[in-house]
Amino acid sequence: MENSKYSIVYRIIHFAMVILFLLLLGTIFLKFTFLNKSNVAAIIQGFLTSNDLKLSQEQLNDLAKLIRQPMMDWHNYIGYGLVGLFAIRFALPFFGKMKYQNPFDKSLTKRVRFQKILYIVFYVCTIVSLISGVLIEFGSIEYKELMKDIHALSIYYLIPFVVIHIAGVLMGEFTDQKGIISRIVNGTEEEKNL
Repeated sequence: MENSKYSIVYRIIHFAMVILFLLLLGTIFLKFTFLNKSNVAAIIQGFLTSNDLKLSQEQLNDLAKLIRQPMMDWHNYIGYGLVGLFAIRFALPFFGKMKYQNPFDKSLTKRVRFQKILYIVFYVCTIVSLISGVLIEFGSIEYKELMKDIHALSIYYLIPFVVIHIAGVLMGEFTDQKGIISRIVNGTEEEKNL
């Protein structure tokens, strides 16, 4: 199998996306664990009870949402960053800086074809996630709940993709694409000599 060469533009976009996806996963993890509105509301309720104060459950939930709002703001900012990176990623081939991958090229092996199809699925799912996230913030209130449901499903493709991607890279590194990790981190020998 031919060893891929990764340009500096490709590597910057790749690792910027990696960082933003990890940060997004961090906000999602916090939202559903430590900063879950029910957990935060229970902590507030415990404090209020020990001080002979009382709020309704709805007030407690509203207060809990306010407490975690800065984290959700960061979730949104990171999402906007991903929207920008994906726009750049899909515009670059028009300027000759990156290529679109054709999974239906007859010369590809089954494994490479599977990899390319997997990336297309990833891109489609990510675009749906990004569009639904933007529509939650800026779209019609009529579709807000539907967009929230679609957006919440995002986690179900992202984590399996990350696991498959890392497993595939490691498999390539230890089989027919030795040095793939080094090339994605450092680039090619030709770039180092420039």
